[in-house]
Amino acid sequence: MTVTEPLLSIEDLEVSFRTEEGTVTPVRGVTLSVRAGETVALVGESGSGKSVTSLATMGLLPRPAGYVSGGHIWLRQRSGARIDLAQASAGDLRRLRGAEIAMIFQEPMTSLNPVLTVGEQIAESVRLHLGLGRADAHRRAREMLELVEIPDARRRVDDYPHQMSGGMRQRVMIALAMSCNPSLLIADEPTTALDVTIQAQILALIERLRRENGMGVLFITHNLGVVAEIADRVTVMYAGEVVESAPVRPIFQAPRHPYTRALLDCLPARAARGPDGRRRVKSIPGLVSRAGVGCGFASRCEHATEACRDGVVGLENEPERIVRCLRWREIA
Repeated sequence: MTVTEPLLSIEDLEVSFRTEEGTVTPVRGVTLSVRAGETVALVGESGSGKSVTSLATMGLLPRPAGYVSGGHIWLRQRSGARIDLAQASAGDLRRLRGAEIAMIFQEPMTSLNPVLTVGEQIAESVRLHLGLGRADAHRRAREMLELVEIPDARRRVDDYPHQMSGGMRQRVMIALAMSCNPSLLIADEPTTALDVTIQAQILALIERLRRENGMGVLFITHNLGVVAEIADRVTVMYAGEVVESAPVRPIFQAPRHPYTRALLDCLPARAARGPDGRRRVKSIPGLVSRAGVGCGFASRCEHATEACRDGVVGLENEPERIVRCLRWREIA
């Protein structure tokens, strides 16, 4: 894969929400990038800020409560020009969403319009961004359903979402996202509610479309098995911050941050035998929390010192690898 200017460059992103108790900032200093033709996995426990980061990228934060309070989200358009999505107007975001950048949401039943057929929903996007007429847009919708391997697409194009299974609806979401050939696809845990057989089919479909279209993929998940299968690079988030980022092989073979190590130790394949001979899957003690100073993982880390709890813990950068830990060399 040729190294080029990234399609997506998120730099020191900070996202805040106004609440009755004051302003909270669940995402701070997030930096990551996605190049054309590669899949970057964004991983971490629930509440780590993955979905908030993706919604900020798409300009879909709930307003007026949610807003980007710092940093930049640079998108390289097909023309070569870069636009900062964090500062883009509502009109620019409407122009870019679907055409240049698209998103597959976690729950298709709440993302698809229940009163429109799936064909009408795909055709609407095509008419808006590609300027096709009604007949051509409907034909494009049918072609997209065939592309995502929905059987009897000519008939199913006129079905409503409730007439389809969960796996079929997720395929429709992929067809909708891909209908205008976006350069960048964000997939927010697209296989969470699906059984393992359908999950494997959806992952294979996304991978095939990535190869055929040369698009970049930001794949959000907490499933490290999926990460090992599809990702080129991995960015690990904890309590709203990036704690480690590297190509997928170094992450699995030699993780640096204690949180990354703990996540990998929770894999069933790494379950250790107890005194009774039974294998027990490990868990990470405690809950995700953020005190506001020091390392966010310090309260759950067996290697933490006072410097970790009270000091400034910044990102340490190397070519193709970053880590947010004061002691990673000592515990390697």
